[in-house]
Amino acid sequence: MIDVTCAVIRNEENEILVVQRGEKSDHPYKWEFPGGKLMTGESEEECVIREVREELSMDIIICRKLQDVGYDYGHKKINLIPFICDTLDELPFLSEHIAYKWVTPGNLMETDFSEADVFVARQYLNVICSRKQNETLQHNDAGQIDEAEIREMVDRIMGMKEAEWAASSVIENPALLKKFIEFSYSDDKKLAFHASWILTKACDKSPEIIYPFVPQIIESLSSLENESSLRSFLRILSLSDPSRLSPKHQGLLADICFRLLNSGFSAIAVKAYSMEILYRLTLIYPELATELALSVRGLMDLGSAGIVSKAKTILKKLNK
Repeated sequence: MIDVTCAVIRNEENEILVVQRGEKSDHPYKWEFPGGKLMTGESEEECVIREVREELSMDIIICRKLQDVGYDYGHKKINLIPFICDTLDELPFLSEHIAYKWVTPGNLMETDFSEADVFVARQYLNVICSRKQNETLQHNDAGQIDEAEIREMVDRIMGMKEAEWAASSVIENPALLKKFIEFSYSDDKKLAFHASWILTKACDKSPEIIYPFVPQIIESLSSLENESSLRSFLRILSLSDPSRLSPKHQGLLADICFRLLNSGFSAIAVKAYSMEILYRLTLIYPELATELALSVRGLMDLGSAGIVSKAKTILKKLNK
């Protein structure tokens, strides 16, 4: 019996990522949830995070574990260990599979899965169908907010509908907004991921709510170690108006984004958001355009479809 982990990865639209095996694999042209074999001395959680990073160049946050699925393929027996995971990375970089697609929960069972993955898909659908609606938070003023209750609410987030509900609550209550910003800096990766993700949803609905906190966010970017929060904050900043910032914070933001853009360690989404922020800054400081164009052209050889596409878009804007 071979222990194998897999990830049911959800994006911001609550779609699930599935990947397709090649012709010479054990299951030619079948679709599956990404993952791989558990190595000696490795925890199940470490395994699924490593495999997804190696196979897809994506970062994930584990939300919960599903029940193991044992399956006998005849030539091998596997114990498939599934995890529900979230990500902000939209464009995987395939190294072992021939294709990928994002599937809505309603279309998940129409996918031509490998046999063991069929059971994982059914189990995931059972989980999301059986979850009760979140209870309404009582939020009258800052004194009425219970931190444990908010943490529980964030932990219960399982999809887009719940995230949108939480975002609406954040918009309506300034004390909740401050608490979610605080959670975004937490050492608890799952809490920070969900809190910062919900902040992006709240800012999509009501951009004005975040402006009083933008200077604080910019000043924290250089020391922010949680990449999921970094991506979320950069996404918020990429949609904000930099002309409302002081020259000091405009300069600081430009320095940070150029560093992230030119770093070999930054994630695809981080580079993409940094490009957009820097483009917006060139509208205020045209002298930055040449440096941005050089940095963007330097990314064209990375081979990532997502980066190349974004780079071309930015270069077209700069040429105009």
